[in-house]
Amino acid sequence: MTKIHPKFPNTFEESLCDSKEAIVLTVWKKSLLFNCDGFTVYNSNGDLVFRVDNYMNSPKDNIVLMDASGLPLLSIRRKKLSLGDCWMVYDGETQREPIFTAKKNVSIMTSKRSLVSVSSKKTVLYEIEGSYNQRSCKILDERRNKKKTAEIKRKETMVGGVAFGKDVFKLIVEPEMEPRVAMALTIILDQMFRSY
Repeated sequence: MTKIHPKFPNTFEESLCDSKEAIVLTVWKKSLLFNCDGFTVYNSNGDLVFRVDNYMNSPKDNIVLMDASGLPLLSIRRKKLSLGDCWMVYDGETQREPIFTAKKNVSIMTSKRSLVSVSSKKTVLYEIEGSYNQRSCKILDERRNKKKTAEIKRKETMVGGVAFGKDVFKLIVEPEMEPRVAMALTIILDQMFRSY
């Protein structure tokens, strides 16, 4: 079987956030736990960085992004009773005040190319453009003249003549963005645009 990355757990958070260069993460749409749906994320050294483990029969409207040791970093919750697809992101497992909200753009009457708008207290922080189904998205910082702060790309590596499919892709995070926020937005994109 083809290995996504050969090495295993290591806690990381400080080393990722202090980087002055873009961080390349490998995202695998598979949980490390049996009978779970989720994500496993590795850094360029092959160390486990993030994980998401959702049991198959649990509701998908409450997702917890954890570090390699299982500590909750962010909680991602679908907003109930909202027009359109809207998700709120909280620090850890709290439910006090959301850090930000991501809303799917569905208007066919506008020329907006954005898939998702990310805002905090009515201020737009990021716009996400591209196609999640093709694993080709850019997260643009609205406060920095649409500067690209993260990007989702297909994993280009060929191993033994076999290409990785849509379940394995790269998340490239620029130093201006927290990797955990970029991963939370990736999870939200997966929930909004997943093909069943």
